[in-house]
Amino acid sequence: MPIATLKCTALGAIVAAAFSALAGSAAAQEKVWHHGLINAKADAGILLMVSSRDFAAKQGLTLKISQFKDDQLALKAMIAGELDSFEGGPQGVFAANAKGGDAKILGCHWIVVPHGIYTTDAIKKVEDLKGKQIAVSAPNSMPNMLAIEALAKYGISDKDVKLAAVGGDRERYQALAGGVVEAAVVSNEYEPIAPKNIHLLVAGRDAVPNFLRVCIVSSAKKLAERGDDAIKFLAAEMNALRFALSHRDETIALTRELIHAKPDDPRPAFVYDDAVKHKAVDPTLPIPAEKIQWIQEQMAKAGKLAKPLDLLAVSAPEYRARALKLVGP
Repeated sequence: MPIATLKCTALGAIVAAAFSALAGSAAAQEKVWHHGLINAKADAGILLMVSSRDFAAKQGLTLKISQFKDDQLALKAMIAGELDSFEGGPQGVFAANAKGGDAKILGCHWIVVPHGIYTTDAIKKVEDLKGKQIAVSAPNSMPNMLAIEALAKYGISDKDVKLAAVGGDRERYQALAGGVVEAAVVSNEYEPIAPKNIHLLVAGRDAVPNFLRVCIVSSAKKLAERGDDAIKFLAAEMNALRFALSHRDETIALTRELIHAKPDDPRPAFVYDDAVKHKAVDPTLPIPAEKIQWIQEQMAKAGKLAKPLDLLAVSAPEYRARALKLVGP
């Protein structure tokens, strides 16, 4: 081989190796954060805003999203190490930790429940629910606890009704609309499209104002391994929620895109406006001690928890505090 050709070949090999090393380094530096949440609904533009634009990328993260039928499944996936974090009701965290599980609340953003007990016109008042079947979700889930606590306010025990675990909001609404059950705990997103014979009997925000709808949860193990990335993810969430709450049209458009809603579907706008009106979403991701204590007390009364756990045993507030510094005022 001529010397000139040999030199070119050697140079080419060096350049190729350099590019390969750079590519490998970039791949190694890519930080994927795997987050889980309940299947996208008419609130998707708010909950999934963090997966759009460059909120995660600005924090040096690549966000991977997995969706679940309910938050209990997401909790199990997180504890099994399949997720870095998930968002859902906090009651599963308390139940898991009481049994030696590893789950830590990092912050809560949807702090007012949009759910309520919806019924047909045959049910005129809460007392009419005695002996009737109510569609809820899995034990310790928010819909299940909301039904129990809302009924208790009217002196009705969960033993006076028939609580049926019927999947997610969509399945519960379909069970109600189809006459399979007499009542259902569902999100308010179905209110603007419900037939005239279905109405809201009890609004969750009024009956159980201390309920928290959505908290972001990780594990002590994951935080020990990737604490800095957890802080960056929380910062991305904070910025995304700020954007969502101040950009109505963009958020509603994202919801329509994510759930493939038709242009005349009133649900995305209805849910967004209701959340803003009732200040249901807090982008600072608070960890409300009083609400957390109240939820645990109700679980203890219902025999779902031996006793309330210490706040620091179920949360890790220091990560939120550092994320707030990243985000700034």
